[in-house]
Amino acid sequence: MKATRFEYRFRFVLHGVLFMLGFFAPWLLADPFRNNTAATRSTWIVLAETLFRHGWLTFSAATIVVLVAAIVFTALGAGFRVWGSAYVGSGVVASHDMHGNALLADGPYRRTRNPLYLGTLLFTIGLSVLMPVSGAILTIALIWILQIRLALAEEPFLAARFGQSYTDYAARVPRFLPSLTPLVPAAGAKPRWLQSLFGELFFVGVVIVLSVWGWEYNAQPLIKGVIISLGVWIVARAFLPKPAVAEPVAP
Repeated sequence: MKATRFEYRFRFVLHGVLFMLGFFAPWLLADPFRNNTAATRSTWIVLAETLFRHGWLTFSAATIVVLVAAIVFTALGAGFRVWGSAYVGSGVVASHDMHGNALLADGPYRRTRNPLYLGTLLFTIGLSVLMPVSGAILTIALIWILQIRLALAEEPFLAARFGQSYTDYAARVPRFLPSLTPLVPAAGAKPRWLQSLFGELFFVGVVIVLSVWGWEYNAQPLIKGVIISLGVWIVARAFLPKPAVAEPVAP
């Protein structure tokens, strides 16, 4: 069930493809009456209408609740990614290859073994409110499956490199669901916050877009903001420091 070498190497491209599928939902083009159905409406509107129809909230209040939930999820996701990247290094995060120069047990890695993948999933849940419902469901499901596959691909690599130290670490720290308190002692690594923010500009940018322009209640400008954030992030990645090349792991 672990990701293949191809999946790991091109994981950012795969994420981009899954997000595009979610936003554009090309299967809806087969519906000749798509402009007259609820299928193409954003998940934001559909959720707000559902809360309104059940009498739980007014429609205006429901749209605010869904927006706030989206901001919270994207902010949590971006927070985990920035926090994790600050310790592991943005160059390593952006690399096509696996790296294991040191067993990381600092920052969020004292609470969860995969803060970056957890952050991506939380971020996706928040961002999905801008997608059609079918696109949102598909994207969340496929992104979650991809995060699991990527994590499972890394674990044998780290176990081979660090042996019993990693086995003990993995036995104490959960794969995804974070502990409220640290589960292992800090190793003493120093975070690189500025580099991390630079490397996670897409995620941070989307949180800003939702927080500032979400109150206009118009999904189209928000989608444009997401695209702009993506473009800025792609450019920024070119300036990230290159990680040291890891030594090969014995089979």
